Amino acid sequence: ARPRVFGGFAFHAGSCDGDPWKPFPEARFVLPRVQVTFADNGVWLTVNANGSDASVGDVERRLEAEADRLSGLDAETERPPRPGIAASHRTTSREAWRSGVEAAVDRIRGGDLQKVVLAQALEAELSAPFPRSATLERLAEKYPDCHRYYFEPAGDERGSAFFGATPERLVALRGRTVETDALAGTTGRGETPTEDEWLAHELLDDAKNVHEHELVAETVREQLEPFAASISAGDRRVRRLATVQHLHTPITAELDDDRHVLELVEALHPTPAVGGLPPDRALDTIREAEPFDRGWYAAPVGWIDAAGNGAFAVAIRSAVARPRRATLFAGVGLVADSDPDRE
Repeated sequence: ARPRVFGGFAFHAGSCDGDPWKPFPEARFVLPRVQVTFADNGVWLTVNANGSDASVGDVERRLEAEADRLSGLDAETERPPRPGIAASHRTTSREAWRSGVEAAVDRIRGGDLQKVVLAQALEAELSAPFPRSATLERLAEKYPDCHRYYFEPAGDERGSAFFGATPERLVALRGRTVETDALAGTTGRGETPTEDEWLAHELLDDAKNVHEHELVAETVREQLEPFAASISAGDRRVRRLATVQHLHTPITAELDDDRHVLELVEALHPTPAVGGLPPDRALDTIREAEPFDRGWYAAPVGWIDAAGNGAFAVAIRSAVARPRRATLFAGVGLVADSDPDRE
């Protein structure tokens, strides 16, 4: 229940210049006035105060008032329906996508790159206003094991929000213990248990996906080595989500000294799962090939406490929404034998 600041960053400098990212700064962290923490030993309410609001009596009165307000919320309020999509527009045409993938694969085969992640954006006009809390509730039900996030920029008259449910943890630090993941290589879910298992085994044996995954896992280990007294990786396995399956390797490390979580964020972002290898050349390729700004998409979002501990996720499976419009993002990892149509 200790106070935390919550926030995130843009994927790279200059990536919040265009729509829909103009209301978002390239980095923003917020100390909330009210924080609710769900823990193994109960639910905790924290209020944060400064200046004239920081006397013990004022804080106690605020705690009582917030507890009354939260306990008075109606859990049975009827959830608004999904808004529906009136029209949609892809920012990348099929022809442009094929051209971009082929150019990236040529660079990989020529030795200039090992891997690069290219993304697409889909702009959707909504038939009804975007239901914020209901959308988060639906994400929680469908993706209970994912990291869900929701951020609003300050002073935005258009009512923008960036949100999503990501399976990918960038890093978590507690004391000197680091936990992170390699998550790369994807297939769908089967319509029957038998088909689901067949797809999982095919993913584990697929040379393209295994190669892509190993590039990510090895790079994460290399990025942690300068900070670590020891590093260990679990067995590669299949992680199942509601609509897809991924190759997943959990990675843990013990640090050789006390570190701030942002040192590790800086070392690990962008992972090859959302950027590429080598990182600088991959970033150049992304800027050349993608006709939109990434903004906070695929960037670190999370929290930090006063001791420098924290947890950050990679903001994929995400969208930016305004009351009547949403921009959705999705990316794929390209290696030497990637096929444009399949990707």
